[in-house]
Amino acid sequence: MGITMKKMREKENMKKDNIILLAGGDIILGKDPGLYFEGVKQMLSEGDVVVGQLEVPYSKYAQELLDLDRDPDNLWPLTEYFDVLTLAGNHIYDAKEQGIEDTLKWLDEHGIAHTGGGRNQAEAVKPAIIEKDGVKFGFLNYNCTGPKIANAGPAKAGCAFVDIIINFDMGNVANPGGNPEYIYTWPEPVTFDAMKSGITALRRECDVLCVYFHKGIVHKPIKLADYEKIVSHAAVDCGADVVFSSHSHILHGVEIYKGKTIYHGLNNFIAWVPSLNKNFRSTKGIKNEVFDPEEWARSRSERFGFVPDENYPTYPFHPDSIYTVTAKCVVSAGHITQTRLIPMIVRENGVPYVVGRYEGGEKVLDYMRKITNGAGLNALFEWDKDEIVIYA
Repeated sequence: MGITMKKMREKENMKKDNIILLAGGDIILGKDPGLYFEGVKQMLSEGDVVVGQLEVPYSKYAQELLDLDRDPDNLWPLTEYFDVLTLAGNHIYDAKEQGIEDTLKWLDEHGIAHTGGGRNQAEAVKPAIIEKDGVKFGFLNYNCTGPKIANAGPAKAGCAFVDIIINFDMGNVANPGGNPEYIYTWPEPVTFDAMKSGITALRRECDVLCVYFHKGIVHKPIKLADYEKIVSHAAVDCGADVVFSSHSHILHGVEIYKGKTIYHGLNNFIAWVPSLNKNFRSTKGIKNEVFDPEEWARSRSERFGFVPDENYPTYPFHPDSIYTVTAKCVVSAGHITQTRLIPMIVRENGVPYVVGRYEGGEKVLDYMRKITNGAGLNALFEWDKDEIVIYA
């Protein structure tokens, strides 16, 4: 696997004036996983603390995963670059208890800190805390998307969660059973209070507090649901220094709230999912009541109103999802002093590449401005060489 620049720095115990925190979106690895890091490995090696969202479980033994190439051995590139993985999400329970158990075991054996998923609720809500150059970084992770079967319980494996309440308002639309005029969403009080208590408690234990949500309207450009701002603002009110988010598989805008940056949707970081093609057929995997990959692949376009580009066979997402980013936070004297975006574009082979300003970065920034302004968010952007600085 080789020795990365990051590991060389750690080995030499080099002290830096600034610590670089990088956060990526959803991660799904499969065949030939090393290939999918070719366009981002230089960037990742320059991060001192790197976090990402592991979107799905991995197991050699869970029958549900046999067709999906979810062998834990395919996760090996993560050991090169990632310090923390968040696990709370709608797919973490796809292979039930076995999938979670084997995923956690692999992460623990390979020394990657994790939060958001566990063998029970107490383990799922436990923060990950790591130290770099004397600065303590704390991470918490919550799923806001359901399904409830994915939630951890006192004696059940699953993810940390905030339940979301939904109310449909038909307004003046004379179309019962059709699309409502507005969908109101807000966090359920008990689980919302538990989230706030967890963040408040972690504030006392770390210097830089990061909250990572699994939230957002899937495959929908621009639009944010009501609850997204509510939970994100509450996280900052309780002490979060930065908020990251993923789940929607498309970029969403950036907001500055009380001087803190909220990344409302980081899109995919690396997503290898040929099983999402509409013609996918399972030959070995066993379906269950939690997840039927064949039905999901066939119904996605109808459910979400988009048609994947056929030139992206392992990356069949909304066409706009080829534009993606990595969040970059500069930490000085134990505080985040600047937040940035590192622009990336996914190529037809599904491999994401960091792009410079004049190599495609302008397209990514144009898209970020469009979705940020369209959602009524207040972040502004400017170039610093090939990175995008965020300011209010």
